[in-house]
Amino acid sequence: MPEAIRVATSNDVESTVGTIALAFHTDPVWGVALATADGSGFERDFWRFYVEGAVGYSNVFLIDQGVLDLVPAVAVWIPPGGEEMSESQDAALRRRVADRLPQRSIAALEELWERFESNHPHDPPHAYLSLLATHPSHRGRGIAQGLLAETLRQWDALGVPAYLESTNPANDHRYARLGFRPIGGFAAVLDDAVVTTMWRETPERQRGVGAREIKAGVPGLEPRTTEPESVVLPITPYPIENP
Repeated sequence: MPEAIRVATSNDVESTVGTIALAFHTDPVWGVALATADGSGFERDFWRFYVEGAVGYSNVFLIDQGVLDLVPAVAVWIPPGGEEMSESQDAALRRRVADRLPQRSIAALEELWERFESNHPHDPPHAYLSLLATHPSHRGRGIAQGLLAETLRQWDALGVPAYLESTNPANDHRYARLGFRPIGGFAAVLDDAVVTTMWRETPERQRGVGAREIKAGVPGLEPRTTEPESVVLPITPYPIENP
């Protein structure tokens, strides 16, 4: 049965956060980094900042099956020149972390963030896949892979390469099937889990033709200074077949 892709809005934040929190609860990196002393569900609070930071770019895409409050799969993209969240959101997230995590975990998370940032290339301009998640009840159907493939086609049409960090080695081959190649990596802080950084050139560049110039005037490619406000990918609900 075909799945429908649409752009997430502010009304989708909570259901999107729910899917991400469930998907990353057992992640080798984030499941350990976000564990609380009392076992309470801090993950939803944490990931909400990332979804709220990205949704204004209109680059959060989800599978819509028409089921209220359930997002089967979601891809969170940050456009070239964009940031995962505003300065005020970042400050609020850090306050929430300080309130909820043990001191050892706070220091480890600060170092983990630094490792992500120091390993993230800044040139050439690229789209950043911040998060890709499948709701546990929909795993094994390939819907996140299909969602990712479709959004990559949209970036290809704009001549924009893509970057991601894989925090689960079990997913590396899935990214490789879609053209991502390892370019480096680093270890997580608390458990030394492997994080692989991966890059995907546009098809033109892969063929040696040379990527199209990313022009500053393309909507959504300007760096954000306050809150996000522009649209990058002109995706309307689009049917895709499950791979």
